[in-house]
This record gives sequence, C-alpha cells and structure tokens, in this order.
Amino acid sequence: MSQPQNAPTYEGVLKLIQKVARQTRRTERKFERMSQATAEQMQIQTAETDRKIQATAEQMQIQTAETDRKIQATAEQMQATAEQMQDTDLRIKKTEQLVKETNQAVGSLTDKVGDMVEKLLGEGNLVDQFRALGHKVKTHSQKKKFGEKGTANSGEIDLFLEDGDIAILVEAKTTLKLDHVNEHIKRIEKYRRFADAEGYAKKRFVGAVAGTVIAENVINYAHEKGLYVIIQSARVIEIISQPDGFIAQEW
Repeated sequence: MSQPQNAPTYEGVLKLIQKVARQTRRTERKFERMSQATAEQMQIQTAETDRKIQATAEQMQIQTAETDRKIQATAEQMQATAEQMQDTDLRIKKTEQLVKETNQAVGSLTDKVGDMVEKLLGEGNLVDQFRALGHKVKTHSQKKKFGEKGTANSGEIDLFLEDGDIAILVEAKTTLKLDHVNEHIKRIEKYRRFADAEGYAKKRFVGAVAGTVIAENVINYAHEKGLYVIIQSARVIEIISQPDGFIAQEW
C-alpha cells in the first residue's frame, strides 16, 4: 500500500518547529524591548510627576509662608492702628480738657476786665480825671460794638467816653503789653473808618490804655504814640502823668 503524497517528514517537522521557535524568540525579544521601553517611559513619567509634585509642594510652602507673613504683618498693623486710635482718643480728651480750661480762663479774664472797667468808672472816678485834663466827658458806655461782625471795620471798645465832638476810646487789660497798645491803635483806626462811613467825619477820637500791671517801657511807648495810660493798683486808679511835650493823638 502506498504512502500519501506530501506527508510530513521528520526533517520538515523539525524545521517547522525551529521556525516557530525562532519566531517565538523574536516575539519575546520584541516584547522584552517594548516592555523595557515602556518601563523606562513610565520611570521617566514617574520622575517628572514626582518633580512636579515636589515643585508644587515647595511653591505651596512658599505661598503659605508668604500668607503667614502677610497675616502677621496685618495683625501688627491692626495692633499699631489700635494703639494710634487709643493715643488719638487720649489726645482728643486732653484737647477737650484744655479747651474747657481755656474757656474757663477766658471767661475769668473777661470777668476781670469787666470788673476793671467798672472800677475805672466807679472807684477810679475816671470821668472826673479826664475832665481835669480838659475833656468834658458827658456820656460813657461799656463794650461798645461797632461795624458789622466779621468785616474789616468792626470791633469792640471796652470803654467809650464822649465829649461832644471828641470821644476817648479805652482798652483795658489785666497785664498791658506792647502788642496791646499796637492793637488798640489799629482798633481806633478801624473806628475812624467806621465813623467816616456812618457820616461822623467831624468826630475826633483819642485813645487810652488801662491795666493792672504795666511795664515802664509799655507806658513810655503808649505815651510816644499819643495815648493816655491808666493804671489800676490795689489802692488807686489813675491816669499816669504824661511826659513833657505830650500831645494826645487824634484820629
């Protein structure tokens, strides 16, 4: 009986097995190369991910530290602001107390000046003293206001003595100083302008200053300016004698 054609031989089977084995080894090597490449790629990606995570952690740490610093700075600023507010409140209270004391002092001084004017007219008999100097004083008034308040030609005269066409304008201070003399001269000039505007151009004015404490140089200065000087002491109120050649300044 004859064998079938193309029946596998031992050699053919062996070659087939060897071929399959070679292909299998090539496939295994290719797979190994692919696995190695994949592993390396994963290792690179893992390292990159770790680096990014580390960088992010460091950035977050820096931002956290900056945030903490800002919070600390804000807290310190708030503390400083609170202390400044406390200091401001204290200063306001001190200022209010100072204003209160100043108002009391001004009120007391006003009372003293008012008392002085009363004494000039009463105990001092100032009217008679001016009459002895040739001023026929007929009327007098205290705290005489003139002009519209706040305007250039406005003010107040402590004591206003009238003698027909002449009026004597007296300024009283507890302690008379050079500045007070100059201020009173300006006050008389204001009153002169006010009188002219009101139609009293023919009216003439002379000035006098009074005080309980007056330095010698202030007395001399007032006399040089043509002002009478009145002094009030514990015992007497008098118009100080004028120096030789004294002429009362008229405005």
